[in-house]
Amino acid sequence: MTAAVVRLSSRRHHQRADAQPLAIIVGVVPRLIRLIPALGAFFVAAIVFAGCGEDLPGNAVANVDDKPITRSEFIHWMEIAKATSQGSSSSAEANYDPPDFTACVAKLRETAPKPAKGQPKPNDAALKSQCKKDYEGFRDQALRFLITERWIRGEAGAQGVKLTEEQIEAEFEKARKQQYPKDADFQKFLKQTSQTVEDLKRQLSLNTLSTKLRTKVVKDAEPITDKRVADYYKKNKERFAEPEKRDVRLVVTKTKAKADQALEALRDDESWKAVTRRLSIDPSTKSKGGVVTGLTKGQQDPAVDSAIFGAAKGKLVGPIKTQFGHYVVQVQKIVPAKERSLKQATSMIEQQLKAEGEQEAIRKFSEDLSKKWKAKTYCREGYVTQDCKNAPKPKTTATQPGQQQPQQPQQPQQPPQPQPQP
Repeated sequence: MTAAVVRLSSRRHHQRADAQPLAIIVGVVPRLIRLIPALGAFFVAAIVFAGCGEDLPGNAVANVDDKPITRSEFIHWMEIAKATSQGSSSSAEANYDPPDFTACVAKLRETAPKPAKGQPKPNDAALKSQCKKDYEGFRDQALRFLITERWIRGEAGAQGVKLTEEQIEAEFEKARKQQYPKDADFQKFLKQTSQTVEDLKRQLSLNTLSTKLRTKVVKDAEPITDKRVADYYKKNKERFAEPEKRDVRLVVTKTKAKADQALEALRDDESWKAVTRRLSIDPSTKSKGGVVTGLTKGQQDPAVDSAIFGAAKGKLVGPIKTQFGHYVVQVQKIVPAKERSLKQATSMIEQQLKAEGEQEAIRKFSEDLSKKWKAKTYCREGYVTQDCKNAPKPKTTATQPGQQQPQQPQQPQQPPQPQPQP
């Protein structure tokens, strides 16, 4: 398993309140965590676990299963979020000083670029609004990471998923040497991101526990039996049919007169290569004698498509007027539609059922954890996120309160054929 050094990112500050909490198990990163690309794809996710006691210690911003998140810990991770930000308007060095944001407004006013000619300078209200938005984004990133960490470690303990210090040390050293062979570069990275070695090891261990939890969850997915494969095949036979395919030759011209000229030349037994080279405007086929292979219905302009799939093999058809020009076509080969047998489709079905089974196992696990752990989450006023028990209920739309319309599965599409240009 490849190790990874991670960093916080605030390119997008906010996560949907109704997002599935077990993103970590699915391999989806919460907005706050992003891996350094060269170090591979470890993704920490968000299992919704939380703290239980509502009697917060005086130095705590939140409590996760009686494990407080201290104010100093929160400030440290918020500074990391600020240091690695790539999308905020306020300075990463700004002291936000909520709720008035006086220092941040002053910093923005000092560093803001000169407005374009004729444009007014932003007023203090606009600057304050931007400072508030950035602060809340960084705040939520830090809290989401810290709460998520406690959720993951707590659930890993409950599930018997373990990780030794020796394993983390070995993975960390491997990642560091791969990414930063020179210690000077590594030290520069730590300084730029306001992180310590322990911060990086902490995130790495969290990623590793996440991977182990995911492996454990999907292992318990419903087994794939011959009966399940056969039932799926019967219910979805049309998905395994191969449509009729046709190989054609075509010539495309700008005008009908040129198309008539091409049609006459072909009827006089002039070769397709000669006709297309002389008259066709389609760069993708004119040097190939107009050949296009493996066409299925729906890939061409409707008029051309209808002509191709309505023509007898060997018959010249045209001119056909389209937005791209005037076509003359001839069907060279017809491959009839056919149906894959159960044996031919088995491998594809097994892959599909495996993916569906893992997704269902993850979904159910996520829902169960949400019910179990969110009731134990409590956050101090001013630090409340959607992971907290005392979070306000998400606003819903008037048409479909809290619901989303299910999407129909998309069918595989044939590779598009290049269309001729006029």
